Amino acid sequence: MGKISQGILGGFSGKVGTVIGGNWKGIDYMRSKAAKVTNPNSKAQKDQRSKFSLVLSFLQPITAFIKIGFKDYAIKMTAFNSAMSYNVKNAITGAYPNYSMDYAQALVSRGSLAGALNPAANSAAAGEVTFTWDDNSVESNANVDDLTMLLALNPDKNEAVFTTEGSTRAAGTQTLTVPDSYSGDSVECFIAFISVDGEVANSKYIGSVVVA
Repeated sequence: MGKISQGILGGFSGKVGTVIGGNWKGIDYMRSKAAKVTNPNSKAQKDQRSKFSLVLSFLQPITAFIKIGFKDYAIKMTAFNSAMSYNVKNAITGAYPNYSMDYAQALVSRGSLAGALNPAANSAAAGEVTFTWDDNSVESNANVDDLTMLLALNPDKNEAVFTTEGSTRAAGTQTLTVPDSYSGDSVECFIAFISVDGEVANSKYIGSVVVA
């Protein structure tokens, strides 16, 4: 039963029907009573949990990267949650329970800055992954001094190596140093850009590279 503390026009505490009242830091509030979940293990709920778990494992090693890459979409939620939402909806392939990440559709950075042109990646020496791209600074809103955001994700080890302040767009190349333990592993490579004033580009998936 709810209790009115300041007369009929004041806030109340407790439960009245399906409404719960309370006070937080001097502010009266009301919220709906949470609906009872009749079957927490329905097929739809299992399906959604499976997708959520898959994307979570994809994003956890790159939390710091996502914080910058999705900052423009951190509206009433964190950048990480925004990235979770986008990739759950757009970057999963297969059918329950055999889901997998569709890296070509995944985004690790999202924004309106011009993206990379003809990006590529290779590993010619142990401990290195080299990224290349064409300078497209004369196009759209691209700038010669935009910095690369480079990512090499190692799904098998649940680790990643990345930079959010790499070479300039005009430079056309950058080498990431990766652990020697990555030799023989496949890493999933992504590239994006960030401008001097913090505007970011949609990331592009370059492909899978076997580390020398």
